This record gives sequence, C-alpha cells and structure tokens, in this order.
Amino acid sequence: MPYISSKQILTYARDHKIAHGAFNVNALCQAKAIIEACEELRCAAIIQVAEPGLAYIGGRADFLNGTMEEKKLGAKRIAKYVKALAEKSPIPICLHLDHGRSFESCKAVIDAGFNSVMIDGSALPYEENVKLTAKVVKYAHKRGVQVEGELGVLAGVEDHVFAASSTYTNPMTAIDFFKRTGVDSLAISYGTKHGAVKGDNVKLRKEIVIATMENMLHENIDGAIVSHGSSLVPQYIVNEINALGGQVKGHGIPLEQLKEVIPAGVSKINMDTDIRLATTRNLLEYYEADKSRQEGSKVYKLLKEKPDSFEYRYYLKEYINELETNKGFNDELKAIVPLMEKAVKEIVLTASVEFGSVGDAPYIK
Repeated sequence: MPYISSKQILTYARDHKIAHGAFNVNALCQAKAIIEACEELRCAAIIQVAEPGLAYIGGRADFLNGTMEEKKLGAKRIAKYVKALAEKSPIPICLHLDHGRSFESCKAVIDAGFNSVMIDGSALPYEENVKLTAKVVKYAHKRGVQVEGELGVLAGVEDHVFAASSTYTNPMTAIDFFKRTGVDSLAISYGTKHGAVKGDNVKLRKEIVIATMENMLHENIDGAIVSHGSSLVPQYIVNEINALGGQVKGHGIPLEQLKEVIPAGVSKINMDTDIRLATTRNLLEYYEADKSRQEGSKVYKLLKEKPDSFEYRYYLKEYINELETNKGFNDELKAIVPLMEKAVKEIVLTASVEFGSVGDAPYIK
C-alpha cells in the first residue's frame, strides 16, 4: 500500500466521524509493532517521532540535548525503515514529525523522507507562529508533505514540551490561522494536557472543537483538528507497575470524553505516555518473573533506580545502538524487544478500536 501523508487519513476520519490514534516511537521495533497491530485491524497507521526521539534513534542517549546532526541521522534511520515496511504492507502508512520546533527540524525530516510534519509555534507570539508555520507549509507542500500546526498552549510536560498552564484556542483565530498559513491540520488546546498527571477532574471543552469545525465548514476550509496530550493513562497499567515496586502516579483523559469529541471534529489523537507505561510494566514483569534475570542486568538496575519514572529511553540506553540499528542483539535484548512490541500493540489495538478506525484501510485513497 502507499506510503502516504496524513491528509488522506485524516480527511477520511473527519468525513466519517472517526479518529486515528497517532503513536510515538523511539525505537525501530516500535514502528514495526504499530504497523503489525494496524494490519490486524485493517486500519491505516500513523507513526510519530518527536525531536528528542529523533536524537535517540540517532544514537544520543541524552536525547533532550541531541544535536541537529543526530536528529538528521535518526530521521534517516526511521524513514528508511518505515518505508521498507510500507512497501510490503497492505495498509496505508504515514510517518509524522511530532512537535517540530524549527524550520530546520521540519526541513531535515522532510529531506529524510517523512511525509507529514508538525511545526509547533504555539509558544511564540501569534504573528511569529503564523510566519514560521507558513514557511514550513511552503517548503513541505512543494514536496507533497502535509503540515500540522498548533494554536493554544497545553499544560503539562512531555519531552521538551512544557507549559505551566493552558491557554485555550480561540476558534475564530483558528480560522485566520488556517487561511494565512495553509496548514492541513491544527492541534488545538481544549482541556487536554501533556504527560501522565492530568489531574483527577479533567474536563474537555467540547464546545471549542465544535465551534472550530463549524467555522471551518462555513469558510470552506479543508482541514482536520488534532488532539494532543490525550493519553488515557490506563489505571490498570499504573496499578500493575506499582504492584511490581513502582511508584508511578497519574490520571489520563477520560475515554468517554475523548469519544465525545471525535464526532465533533477531532480526527487525530496523539498517544505517547500510554506506550511508555505499558513498556515499563512489561519489563518489570519480565525481571520479577525470574530473579536470575536481574543479576548483572544494567537495564534492571536503571529500571529500579527511579521507581516513579516510566521513561524507557533512560533504562534502555545501554542498548541504544542495537535498538536503533537492529543489529547485535544479545540474549537479554532478544527478550526485551518482543516485550516492547507487545506494549505498543496493546495501546494501538485498544485505541484503534475505541476511536473507530478499525477497517478503514481499504477506503483511504
């Protein structure tokens, strides 16, 4: 099936009042798992990598301080790998940059072979956001690549994305932004929050989604609405981690609230935190099931150093080169990789069923 941009996938989702999960990866095996899960359900696959993830895939364990060269290497590695898988897959597959912070970052991944990018200028003054986003759109559209922008600031922490409080998106400003930048999709702030700790009383402002989409229809704007900070943070996974000695805290976006905004116009829902949680749970189970596996394991040592963390990139850093080249696996890593893939599939399968995208692959042009 075609290696396609996000526009075809999101247009179908919007028109049929469903949504697609978009799943963040930091290792090649995770991209493979997303595709395999979506093949099982015959739905399109949207694979995402954020800038720190690019650095990690490029071999930088200290991913928050990755250089542009390391990000370029990561972009080339993941694009080559996903393209090869797409050639053999029966479903449409999209590779998307999540939270691109600069024109240079977006250009780098486009040149590497990504077919969808997000430029996040939401922290900039409005006019600067418009100018930056329009510049990315101009470069991307000439090369058949689609662009996602962002308006409003989400609270919370996710990689290098941080805000102490949220600024809701003004639906009228969203229309102006679509018109002046030419973006294909727009991430809006309507009550979601980055990270695992979203609070006990999350309330999504569905009316912002409805007003934005109604205005888009009135102005004949052919675009899609995206929901960031939308991880569910399944409490059963949190409880399982803590039963194994973890000290993880967090509450996600209530599933019933997410499902209410989908027919209102949300076509893409980003998922990252849930994959990190499921990966941490799976590895804790692996090492606790046989105590002999703990002896001499650097992964286990790092995993137990921070019981309140579920950042698998930290405790898998000893194997970063093997994970990002698919070479040189020892016995421990041969056991770990299937657990990573299983964690991804658990989240992808659940989200695809809940968001309504099952079986859409044959209908996406």
